[in-house]
Amino acid sequence: MFAKQLSVFIENKKGHLAALTNAIKNKDIDVRAISVFDTNEFGILRLVVDDPEAALAAVRAAGYAAKLSDVLAAEIADKPGALNEMFSLFDEADINIEYIYSFVMRADVRPLVILKVDRLEDAAKLLQDHGIRIVEADEIYGK
Repeated sequence: MFAKQLSVFIENKKGHLAALTNAIKNKDIDVRAISVFDTNEFGILRLVVDDPEAALAAVRAAGYAAKLSDVLAAEIADKPGALNEMFSLFDEADINIEYIYSFVMRADVRPLVILKVDRLEDAAKLLQDHGIRIVEADEIYGK
């Protein structure tokens, strides 16, 4: 049910994003979503890709510290207040959002949000109970 997110610790220096994405490209892995959180010297690159295990192996082989984490991919309505509705559900259920970023599935132009929360199973059930679809990992990976 949950998507796998690749998190990579990288130096915040010219060329590092190109080198890392080259390692992924060389294994014919497609990036579905990307987000970078940085400091002056280092950053955490978060990726959702079509083959998480192969991407993990590729970036580790290229010398990067990386790990896979389970995340939720929730399909939300494209309307004002949709994010607030989801955030309010989590607040009421005492589920903490550690971080969030979004992307669009191009097939039918659906906005998706990637959520890292402290209680994945509870969060998934809560969203489903309120009519928010959890996108299956295989659908994101295109398999």
